[in-house]
Parts: sequence; C-alpha cells; structure tokens
Amino acid sequence: MGYSFKRLDSRGRVRYTACYKDIRGNVVSAGTYSSKRAADKAWQQAEARMDQGKIGHPSRGKQTFAEYVKNTWLPNHQVEPSTMQSYTYTLNRHILPTFGPMRMVDILPEHVRAWIAKLKDDGVKAPTIKYAKVLLSVIFTTALNDQVTYIHPGRGVRTPTVAVKPRTVITPEQFDVLYQALPDSDTQLLVETAIETGLRWGELSELRVKDLNTRTRILTVSRAVVEVNPKFHPDGGRFIVKEYPKDKEFRRFKLSRQMVDKLEEHIRSEGLERDDLFFTWKHVPRARSRTKALPDVDTLGWTKPNENAKTYKHGTLSAYNAGKCRCEYCRAAFAQYRAKRRGEEGKDAPRQPRQRDTDGHIPADWFRRQVWKPALKEADLGIHVRIHDMRHAHASWLLAGGADLQVVKERLGHASIATTEKYLHTLDDADETALEAFSKIRNRSAR
Repeated sequence: MGYSFKRLDSRGRVRYTACYKDIRGNVVSAGTYSSKRAADKAWQQAEARMDQGKIGHPSRGKQTFAEYVKNTWLPNHQVEPSTMQSYTYTLNRHILPTFGPMRMVDILPEHVRAWIAKLKDDGVKAPTIKYAKVLLSVIFTTALNDQVTYIHPGRGVRTPTVAVKPRTVITPEQFDVLYQALPDSDTQLLVETAIETGLRWGELSELRVKDLNTRTRILTVSRAVVEVNPKFHPDGGRFIVKEYPKDKEFRRFKLSRQMVDKLEEHIRSEGLERDDLFFTWKHVPRARSRTKALPDVDTLGWTKPNENAKTYKHGTLSAYNAGKCRCEYCRAAFAQYRAKRRGEEGKDAPRQPRQRDTDGHIPADWFRRQVWKPALKEADLGIHVRIHDMRHAHASWLLAGGADLQVVKERLGHASIATTEKYLHTLDDADETALEAFSKIRNRSAR
C-alpha cells in the first residue's frame, strides 16, 4: 500500500512526496507534489502501472503486438547483431504491417493463417514465409511463457512447403575453368583457400597470419567476422569480429603442402605481420565508362513524333529531352553533355567517388558483384555457383576421395554428422558405381 508524507523543501515550502513499494518490496518515490491529493494520485497510478506489469495481469495482453515487440521482446532478446538485423528487417517488412496494431490477446490462429495466405498471394517466396512464421512463433513462445497471452496463435499453422533441391557441387574440372577466370592472383588465392579449407566466408575473410602454423601446416579457426548495418553495430561500424566461429567451438585441421607454400609466399610478397589479415579489401577506383564518339547526326534519322507531333534528329539533346528518345545515340549525347558540364565546367555538383566503409575486411556483396559474378559469367559453367559452394565442394571432394566421415565433420565444424552425410554422393559421377553394379546384374543373362 502506498502513501504520501509532508515535508519542507529548501525554500521552506510545504511539499508532499508520494511513495509505494516495488515488486521487490523496496520503497520507491513516485515524485514530489504541491498537494497531498496530487501525491496520493501519483502513488496510486504507480501501483496500477506496477500491477499491469505483473505476470497474469489481464492488462498485459492489451498491449499491441508492436508495443510488446519493440519495448519488451527485441530489447531483451539476446542474439548476435547480424541476427538482430535479420529479425528487425523481417519484422518491419512482413510481420508488423499486419500484427503491429493488434492487441496481443486478440491475435488468433485464424489471423496467422490469413497472414500466411496473404504473403503467398503477394508473391513472397516460401522460404521467406517460413522464416517469418518461425520468428512470429518465437515471439509468441516468449509471450506465452511470460503470461502476456494465454494461447500460442502460431501452433498448428502450416506454411507453404519449401522444396529441398538437390545439391549441385562444382567438379574439379569446372573449378579449374572458374579459377582461370578470376581477375588476379590475390582473388585466385582466396578462392583456392576457400575450397582447400572449406571455411565459411566470415571465417575466410577474418583469417590472419597467426592462425596458420606453417611448420605443422595446422590451421586454427577461432574467429569469424560479420558485416551489419551501422545502426546494429555497437560502435556504428560495419564489421564485427566474433571471438568464436559459427559453431561456437575452435577447430584445427591440416592443409596440403602446396596450399601452405602458396600462403607463405603471399605472406612474404605482401610483407604481412602476425596479426594481419591474409586477404584485405583493396580499393581500386572503377574507371568511368567513356561514351563512344557519336556519328554524324545527319545520318541517324529522326525520332518518332512526340505528343506535339514533332520529331527530332537522333543523337541530339532535343531528341533526348523533347522527343523522349532513349536510343543509344540520344542517351550518349545526353551523357556527353552532362560529363562535359561536370568535368570541364565543374557544374551540376560533381560527385566524389564513393569510398567503401571497411576496416580492411572484404565486403561480401562487393566480392560477389565485382569479382565472383564476372568470373562466373566468363567461365560459363552452366551451373549457378556461390562462393559458399566452395565449402560444399570441399566436403564432397573429401568424401568422394575416401576421407573418413568423422574427419570431414570435424574439419567443417558441423554440429551433427547427419549434416556431413548430406555431402555423400553429390558429385555428378557419384552414381557411376551404382549403374555399373546394376548393369552387371541386368546383362547377366546376355552372357
């Protein structure tokens, strides 16, 4: 039970302080007021707010889903910054627009089913719907445990089936073609290290000289780096180095002699120190595309009539602006005009080249766009390959070559050997033995 008492302030005026007991039994002030009536009202309101926060109080379920998630669930949910970023994006894009205004107690399984149906109708892919549903279920599991709500609206609600596609693994022959298509020796070494070690991108891009014992050829994987939006970074940066890999356990394994020799040569040529990264982002300004010289505009013909029935010569500013023509010649004429104003005349607020915000780690999206995709296009392998697929190839090649399943599991850092077993028989020629055995029996009668 709260109370208020009279006291004098520093100027000798009569004041009334409101007090109440918190859930731990400590006396807490609810403020000081000029009248006893106001002080009594203050401690009564404070006790009412405290009651609303108690487990089992009906008013807890009257808060909206958005209020619960933003004020209670997200701030107190202990996850990695990259996971928090993923949760936030999924909430804002797929969950809060539907459930945000609704009270927690009002959300029922029928609303979840209708939400999933709408996502499907809007063209959201099945894996995205499944991820959003899992996140929604995690939130309501916490709310149910905290007695904010008394039913779990996500239980028993199904999501569209996510098809498990067969794993396509790059063959050694295809890898050699891709390797030759990479732009320089540094990126070739990076990709070769990826397929020789099976490291994840976050482990590979955080690999440092001190992690490799060149005498024993033992590599220790003890860290990983993740890239996040600055608003999810504790210090407003881009990269967070975690002092443990994804599986939360260090792992050590041996590299081939030829791989260690290449890494040693890289250390010497780059003058790397013990704490330096093996692979760093090197800013190479992209050359601006220069527009080719335009032919004589009198030879290019005329544009189609515009809304005013007027036509213009191709390759002129009038054709681009008034004629709304976007052919290669009209676009080239406009590009040359803008380039001249920005370059020679300093007009139109010429922009400085963008500088990538990085601390030396290679941004995954930059590597994918500027290195990986151009190399894939040139190699023309006929299959879609990601940099992460070098890890899949590492496992598949080891198992195809007769490596022990448990050894491969430990090299990759898998939590379960069932995960490693998925890489058995994934190469294109894996069924040859089975076909030969079948043919041997099938054609037995022909002998």
